[in-house]
Amino acid sequence: MDEKRRTRILILGGGFAGLYAAIELEKGLARDPGVEVTLVNRENFFLFTPMLHEVAASDLDITHIVNPVRKLLRRVKFFDGVVEYVDLPNRRVGVSHGRERHGHELEYDHLVLALGSVTNFYGLPGLEERALTMKTLGDAVALRNRLISNLEEADFECCPRARAPLLNLVVAGGGFAGVETVAGVNDFLREAVRFYPHLREEMLRVVLVHPGEVILPELGEKLGRYAQKKLAARGVEIRTNTKVESVTEREVSLSDGERITSSTLVWTAGTSPNPLLETLPCRRERGRLCADKFLEVEGWPGVWALGDCASVPDPSTGRPCPPTAQHALRQGKVVARNIEAAVRGRARRPFAFKTLGQLATIGRRTGVANILGVNFSGFVAWWLWRTIYLAKLPRFEKKLRVALDWTLDLLFTKDIVQYMDPPAPTLSHAEGAGRPGAAGMMEEPEAVLS
Repeated sequence: MDEKRRTRILILGGGFAGLYAAIELEKGLARDPGVEVTLVNRENFFLFTPMLHEVAASDLDITHIVNPVRKLLRRVKFFDGVVEYVDLPNRRVGVSHGRERHGHELEYDHLVLALGSVTNFYGLPGLEERALTMKTLGDAVALRNRLISNLEEADFECCPRARAPLLNLVVAGGGFAGVETVAGVNDFLREAVRFYPHLREEMLRVVLVHPGEVILPELGEKLGRYAQKKLAARGVEIRTNTKVESVTEREVSLSDGERITSSTLVWTAGTSPNPLLETLPCRRERGRLCADKFLEVEGWPGVWALGDCASVPDPSTGRPCPPTAQHALRQGKVVARNIEAAVRGRARRPFAFKTLGQLATIGRRTGVANILGVNFSGFVAWWLWRTIYLAKLPRFEKKLRVALDWTLDLLFTKDIVQYMDPPAPTLSHAEGAGRPGAAGMMEEPEAVLS
C-alpha cells in the first residue's frame, strides 16, 4: 500500500499509559500493513516507577527496573527523542533527537497524548536549584550517590558543625513516593553507617515532612498512623501539618519555624501536568486535558489523552480518575482498542475502572496495603507489595533479575558503591623521551602507570 495512504498513529510518551497503548496496538492494529504506529519517548526504556525507591536504597540494580522499548515492541516504530511542539489544527508534531537536536516533523491521523507530569516546586526559594527529586532513574541514582558521598565525607570530617548537614536528610511529601523513599533510604543509611569507623547511627537524622494530619492519606487514617508508628520506631522523625518553606545550601526551613541543618532535601510533594499541554488549544482542568469517557480530547476528533496529563471522568464518582499507574495502563489498553474501533468503523467502549487497591512498603519487610477494601499491614502487606509488583513488571528476564536481587538482599548487606560519571583520567602523551610512540601516541598501558 502507498506510504502516504497509511493510517498513522502517533503516541507521545512512554510511561505506563503510552507504553501499554503501544503494546495493545502491537497485538492488533500494528499487524495491518496499512497502519503505521510510532511511539515517541525521550528515553529508550520503560521505567517501572513503583520500584524506583529500591534503586535509591540499593535494594535493586539500576538496570533491573527498566525495559528497553525496542525489546517490548517489534511492529511499533520507536523514536528516541523530545517532543518540541504539537500542531493540532495541521495534525503535525515536531520532534528532535541527538546531541544537535536534529528536528523532524511527524504527521498523524490519530494522536495519543501520554506526556505525563513534571515536578512542581511551587516557586519556593532555593527548592528548584537544590532539591533532589524521585521521578526518573537518574533521580534515584543521584540520591543514592549523594547519600554515599555524604557518608564518605562525614567519616573524615572532624568538625561536628560541618558534619551535621551531611548526616541529616529531609524528605518532603508523605504520599507513596515520599514514604517509600524515606523508609528505604533510612534503612540504607542505618545499615551502611557501620562500615564507617568514625560515624555512629545516632549521628543520623532522617526527617519526613508532610502537610497533612497523617501520612499516606490515600490508605486511610488507620494505616497512615500505623506507618507513622513503624517509621518513628526506626528512627524517622515524622513532621505532620508542616511544609517546607525554603532551602539553602546547608539548611531547610519549615513552616513551623524550625530550621533543619541539612544539605540534602528530597522533594516528592508536588507534580504538574507536562507544560507542553499549555500550548494546546484544548479545554483543561487543573492543567490536564479534558477527555471524554472514550478518552478522546473534547473538540478534537482523533486526539486522545490519558495518564497523568488527562482529566478522565470516573463514572462511579463523577470526579476525574486518580493519576495512578493502575489507571494509566488500563487507559492505554482502552485507548488502543478505541483507536482500532475508529479505524475499523466499529463502536468504541468507554473507560470504566475502579481502583483495586493501593500498597506501600515502609522498610524492613513491612508494608501497608488496602486491597478491595481490606486493610493489610506488616509482613503480609510487604509480601503482597513485592508479589503484585513483580507480577506487573514487564518481561520474564527482568522479573528474574529483580527476584534474584531480592533473594541476595536476604543474604548480604547493601552495596555502598558510588556510580561515578566522570571518565577515567588519561595522559595526552606517553612518558619517557625517545621511546617508541612518545611523539603522540601511547604505545603500552604501562606508559600511564610508570
